[in-house]
Amino acid sequence: MTTQVIVLNGGSSSGKSGIVRCLQEVLPNPWLAFGVDSFVEALPARMRGSEEGITFTADGGVSVGPEFRALDAAWTEGIAAMARAGARIIVDDVFLGGPHSRQRWEKALAGLDVLWVGIRCDSAVAEGREIARGDRVRGMAASQAHVVHEGVRYDLEVDTTHTESLACARTIAAHV
Repeated sequence: MTTQVIVLNGGSSSGKSGIVRCLQEVLPNPWLAFGVDSFVEALPARMRGSEEGITFTADGGVSVGPEFRALDAAWTEGIAAMARAGARIIVDDVFLGGPHSRQRWEKALAGLDVLWVGIRCDSAVAEGREIARGDRVRGMAASQAHVVHEGVRYDLEVDTTHTESLACARTIAAHV
């Protein structure tokens, strides 16, 4: 079977978005990209900073409420439906719930050929990127760098600490 979905998991500022853009260039066919950041941006403004939606703490922590979870379930099912309809999909996510986060994707993507990729990055390097970006709550990169990988199994892992996005994308593309 041919890979239909690539799921990238890594902490904030680990380099996932750059890898996604490079994958879209190096893969021979068109691939659509969907990221958790875009999902969060698509939420109504009233859900950001709400216990029902998503909140970010001053130290970079993230918590989500029941309305967020319900919309997230619809989002994952929608992405799976596009893959089932023939679109090739790259998902950029942050598994704050560890194995549970992967399980929600496994449920939605059941029956599809999925490549699971861990995107690792040294927390100090990710923290430097976070500062340079300026669009993240400080501390998010450091708090997520390791926790998103705890208990999660992958088909492939890449490390962006010293490896550029294009090289990581080529490594991933070789497994598709």
